[in-house]
Amino acid sequence: MTDARTVWQDVERIRAGRPLIHNITNYVVMNLTANALLALGASPVMAQAPEEAAEMAGIAQALVLNIGTLSRPWIESMRLAAAAAKAKKIPIVIDPVGAGATRFRTETALSLIEACRPCIVRGNASEIRALVLAEAATKGVDSRHDSADALEAARALAGFGVVVSVSGPVDLIVGETRLLRVANGHPLMPRVTGLGCAATALTAAFAAVNPSPVQAAAHAMAVMGIAGEMAAEGAAGPASLEVRFIDALYALKEDDIRSRLKVEEA
Repeated sequence: MTDARTVWQDVERIRAGRPLIHNITNYVVMNLTANALLALGASPVMAQAPEEAAEMAGIAQALVLNIGTLSRPWIESMRLAAAAAKAKKIPIVIDPVGAGATRFRTETALSLIEACRPCIVRGNASEIRALVLAEAATKGVDSRHDSADALEAARALAGFGVVVSVSGPVDLIVGETRLLRVANGHPLMPRVTGLGCAATALTAAFAAVNPSPVQAAAHAMAVMGIAGEMAAEGAAGPASLEVRFIDALYALKEDDIRSRLKVEEA
């Protein structure tokens, strides 16, 4: 069950335990994702060198693989880290950034998913569709589809034992037998580069403290959306939204979740 109480319990677990989240992520978003994790209460590390990727993954509580700025050495690091995390049963969250834009991206995302069987794949609707339907329908890294357009593709992917988190005006959390809709968020959020990647990092933080990938994904997207709503109140535009978003994560209280949470299970 996902409600305000269970979401807040996970926030408290993150703040008390400060789980180490190993991010092999793109350099466009490293600062924002690290600050988002810190603000929530987790401990981020960005370690992409092949020489240390496996060792770092082995001491983390969750691993993020984000293909936003791909290179062959980083793919090698992702594979090494994923193998180490899998061996220690550490949750892995994959963000297939830009899947569908090029064959290289799509094939890399699919090969990583097949190799490490992550607990959660989190992406926008076009990225999730591209993983299943072999579509070339992303606009760079932006989505051309609404989350509802990716529901069947997400269900197909979930059939392999992966929870799929599809971002959009209404986020979809799709498991083999469960579907949750999270309606929190603000239209200004897509104007800030890296907030989707921050959602992936926060998803890993929740996966570090909650053994249910469906709940972890739903709780993360709810907290993202609620913090975005709080940040948008008084924000002059995208730049101030980003700063206020980090502050909102840091200041988040149980009452904020209780008064704003919009989650329903189909």
